[in-house]
Amino acid sequence: MTNNDILRSLRNTFDYDDTKMISIFAAAEQEVNREQVCNWLKKEDDPQFKALEDVDLAAYLNGLINTNRGKKEGEQQPPEQELTNNLIFKKLKIAMNLKSEDVLSLLNLAGLEISNQELSAFFRSPGHKNYRECKDQVLRNFLNGLNLKSKVTN
Repeated sequence: MTNNDILRSLRNTFDYDDTKMISIFAAAEQEVNREQVCNWLKKEDDPQFKALEDVDLAAYLNGLINTNRGKKEGEQQPPEQELTNNLIFKKLKIAMNLKSEDVLSLLNLAGLEISNQELSAFFRSPGHKNYRECKDQVLRNFLNGLNLKSKVTN
């Protein structure tokens, strides 16, 4: 999945408008304008499409955490320069205030069944012996599960 796919998915899932998207970036102390957001949300074949860099997606996810959970006291942590699916997954789990059972339920809703042990392996440190790389399929199913759940509750 590309960073742009993830941003588009989150926008559609939560039905955010441009103003809300800009405010989420601002919650992580990142200034963006409507044109940037619109270009990130365009499809790859659009001439105005711009690829969303890891640092920008990290800032958005940090802003989502700050918006949904409240900002931690002290200085805002700078966004990561490089993102992995594991880190994106972890940030989304935090932003949505989800427990492991909630994540498993969302994955199940999207048609993917994994064990609690498999899930916890995604959130371990990369050097840990039980660390497991989160593949695109898992992240895609998680985002689909979020989308399905939001459509049911709205």
